[in-house]
Amino acid sequence: MELYPLKFKPVFKEIVWGGSRLRTILNKNVDADKHIGESWELSGVKGNLSVVANGYLKGNNIQELIEVYMGELVGEKVYEQFGQEFPLLIKFIDANEPLSVQVHPDDAIAAQRHHAYGKTEMWCVIDAEPDAELIVGFNRETNLTEMLEHIKSNTLKDILNVEKVKAGESYFIPAGCIHAIGKGLLIAEIQQTSDITYRVYDWGRNLPNRPLHVDLSMDVICYHAAQGHKVAPPQALNRPEQLVSCPYFTTNKLTLTGSIRRSYEEFDSFVAYICTGGAATVTCGNQSESIVKGETLLIPASLTGYVLLEPQQQAELLEVYIC
Repeated sequence: MELYPLKFKPVFKEIVWGGSRLRTILNKNVDADKHIGESWELSGVKGNLSVVANGYLKGNNIQELIEVYMGELVGEKVYEQFGQEFPLLIKFIDANEPLSVQVHPDDAIAAQRHHAYGKTEMWCVIDAEPDAELIVGFNRETNLTEMLEHIKSNTLKDILNVEKVKAGESYFIPAGCIHAIGKGLLIAEIQQTSDITYRVYDWGRNLPNRPLHVDLSMDVICYHAAQGHKVAPPQALNRPEQLVSCPYFTTNKLTLTGSIRRSYEEFDSFVAYICTGGAATVTCGNQSESIVKGETLLIPASLTGYVLLEPQQQAELLEVYIC
């Protein structure tokens, strides 16, 4: 049977720093008594495979779909590269407290140590409290010895690049960049399919289920001063503006006040739409699906001849694919 725009059941993660914004801002059906820090919207991570929530494929997970539909679902080029593993992890993050200062390995080190992919990612800020902060890289050139001294004296933040952030901003975090999400932030994260994180510093929490990985991180971290991580904010209406293009994903921002038509045949890839504001209807041929703030929709590669996007008054979408 023909594929169609797919929605998936979110996978919720209870984490010590989680808050209530997934429920209050994104209308997620989460327990108000739990610290839900992440909603995994589209995942091929083993043990956390996304399951279809709509249509006749309801109940099938993403790996089962790829086994059957292969390039029709993800694109022939993508299937040749990644096989039956979906190559991206898309999630919402609600930080009620600061996340650990951490770093992710690149593909080479991740393959050597973990038989897995590395982790390059990006953040799109949906909501931010006044004075909310992100940590992205170092504020000057440093080295391992100096970093270890600051960790020992609990002054690591003194050499980290701290960014004051507001809603609508985006940041690119390549593998090797030391980083942390501060408290009071709701973020959409797009990343390689990987769950490998090396914690360098955890603000003195010292929890048994959150070990540090300083030894593993030493030869992973880039010790240069941070530059180029903040993405220029898009300004245009009713046309895509590129936020990030890297070997692992391309992400565009669309602010829609009227209908537009998109085509992706040249990319030979699936397309994911993440709604960060308002609501829209996505039509592929004679098949339509609505998407509201906090939802993610997967457009199979076989349907990307053209896609009609129609906002309900106004919509803000992130458009993600591999090219």
